[in-house]
Amino acid sequence: MDETLSALDLLVRQGKVRYIGASSGAAWKFAQALSLSERHGWARFVSMQNHYNLLYREEEREMIPLCQAEGIAVIPWSPVARGLLAGTRKAPDDKSATVRAGSDPFVEKLYGQPGDAEVMRVCQEVAAQRGVQPAQIAIAWLLSKPAVTAPIIGATKIDHLDAAIQAVDLKLSEEEMQRLESPYQPHAVRGID
Repeated sequence: MDETLSALDLLVRQGKVRYIGASSGAAWKFAQALSLSERHGWARFVSMQNHYNLLYREEEREMIPLCQAEGIAVIPWSPVARGLLAGTRKAPDDKSATVRAGSDPFVEKLYGQPGDAEVMRVCQEVAAQRGVQPAQIAIAWLLSKPAVTAPIIGATKIDHLDAAIQAVDLKLSEEEMQRLESPYQPHAVRGID
């Protein structure tokens, strides 16, 4: 870790990069990296690109509180859970709904846990009641989290981008937030292999 952080610091000092960020790791390792950077006076990570969405909230336990305490920007990947929260699939194992659903083996490693189908159902229900797309609800939920700076939107179609843009102005009520969050069941840590 010392060698990596020293090399990243050199890149910053040389002006080849402005800031450094990390992606998907254990909170204790990230804390160790921040501590090493501080002790040596090296460039410090300014962002954490982590796996965080309505279907995977394990980052709320350690990583997000660490980022908040250290002033680190949180920029979650997979805000609509590889399309599962976009409303096109009935369940995580539904492979017929989209081309991606039938060709994405990684989705099975991340999702399909107890409670996931219910979270998807509630997201679709809230979206229908609001007259918006489920992806907008999932992104609006993420944007409502104080630690989140901005989600990484993996748009492959213009309507994906439109939904993400429209989600910025969508404010969820406390009751909607509670409905969206209540079916969640803890998961094994995923996405940091």
